[in-house]
Amino acid sequence: MGEKVVSDGFDLSARHRYRRKLKDCLEAFRVLLDEGRFERPRNLMGLEIELNLADADGMPRMMNTEVLRRIGSRDFQTELGQFNLEVNIVPHRLAGRVFDQLAEELRTGLGYADRQAQEEGAGIVMIGILPTLTDEDLVSSNLTEVDRYTLLNDQIMASRGEEVVLDIEGVERLTRRSASIAPEAACTSVQLHLQVTPERFADVWNASQAVSAVQIAMGANSPFLFGRELWRESRIPLFLQATDTRPDELRAQGVRPRTWFGERWIGSVQDLFEENLRYFPSLLPICDDEDPHSVLRAGGTPGLPELVLHNGTVYRWNRPVYAVSGGVPHLRVENRVLPAGPTVTDVLANTALYYGLVRSLADEPRPVWSRLPFGAASANFEVACRYGIEAELTWPRPGRPGGLATVPAVRLVQEELLPMAAAGLEAWGVERGDRERCLGVIEERCRRRVNGASWQASAYHRAVEAGLDREKALAAVTRRYCELARTGEPVHTWPTWS
Repeated sequence: MGEKVVSDGFDLSARHRYRRKLKDCLEAFRVLLDEGRFERPRNLMGLEIELNLADADGMPRMMNTEVLRRIGSRDFQTELGQFNLEVNIVPHRLAGRVFDQLAEELRTGLGYADRQAQEEGAGIVMIGILPTLTDEDLVSSNLTEVDRYTLLNDQIMASRGEEVVLDIEGVERLTRRSASIAPEAACTSVQLHLQVTPERFADVWNASQAVSAVQIAMGANSPFLFGRELWRESRIPLFLQATDTRPDELRAQGVRPRTWFGERWIGSVQDLFEENLRYFPSLLPICDDEDPHSVLRAGGTPGLPELVLHNGTVYRWNRPVYAVSGGVPHLRVENRVLPAGPTVTDVLANTALYYGLVRSLADEPRPVWSRLPFGAASANFEVACRYGIEAELTWPRPGRPGGLATVPAVRLVQEELLPMAAAGLEAWGVERGDRERCLGVIEERCRRRVNGASWQASAYHRAVEAGLDREKALAAVTRRYCELARTGEPVHTWPTWS
């Protein structure tokens, strides 16, 4: 049972008890590691996609409850904003024609959901940030009416003690203040899961961190927010600022933000859970009745609910996940870097690039993180978010010990990383035709220097040149984006403006 919430938040006894339970969970987690209790690898991958609801004019519709009622499937769930949904795909074995199978499932499921949404006067849009969102849309009254969203909002705002401040400078500059975390709802992403063993976890997480910049450079799809052209992946700074629990004085003292790239390569999954406990105070100090040590002594597997809850409020771009299935614990790396969309083809191309690169990099005898300073990986991530497919990234020189070079992301991908991704997918057992179809999309993006963000920005500027004002241009771009996305053709083939 949970602790009772008092009028001014959680009382001190609840927070002390929660922190003790967190420490107990971490000790039990170490026991599970030491005893080798974790499930052996089955090469399972998972996929979640966050979605927007918009009408025929490209305007957001606050009606996820009505649309979900029509869809009537547990695969679709609410998200933070009333204009958001999320679709969860059942885990698949990363082998054979997995991407072909996923494409069929996603097109069928999303097509059905879109038809049901249209019955309510809306449609499904896969995009990182809907360009037509306004200040009036991202307010607390438009948060989904679910207790956990309300509680999360209340606790983040109480921790800050002041309004959320958005200040993002890119092509243009945006400054806004918000009395809630509602701006976070603008961010719609793809989450990729990979089940790993404890022994393999650090290598896979480090590889995921190293390739995060590459993922963004190739897949950016969020250039606009509140009518301003900002970063090519504006979702990243928006999410960081909208969930920041630190008032100004704590930021000045170097306290870490809850949305975090990290600050070092790791040697074990324990490093991440220990950092969570050390650096981040509890947002939702709700204690379960489970005594993890008693469960272990009885030969059972503890669910570690406090560890899981706390981990869920630390928004790493690559996050560790502990879960129990069939009485057996397992670990996953959750990759949270990518924006949604533009099409199923594009999403699966991004997915294939990630899983292929992670496998190859994790298998290397001299891994990239032994040659690339963590600070360079972090800087790459920001540069990719700012400039997207035009980014230049720092990467170890092939065949030169200790050497680093700064190269265009498209060249790095074409000349070095695409062959590595293909080899990684082959090592997973993905059929040749399947991997070539997906990676061919990435190759064409590089050749044409087009991804979702660059298409949106180019279309917007052409609309303005044609005489539309800012608001009408963004609406027109959104409508055209939705039309082209429904064809299913990948974004690099889309005409810029017509």
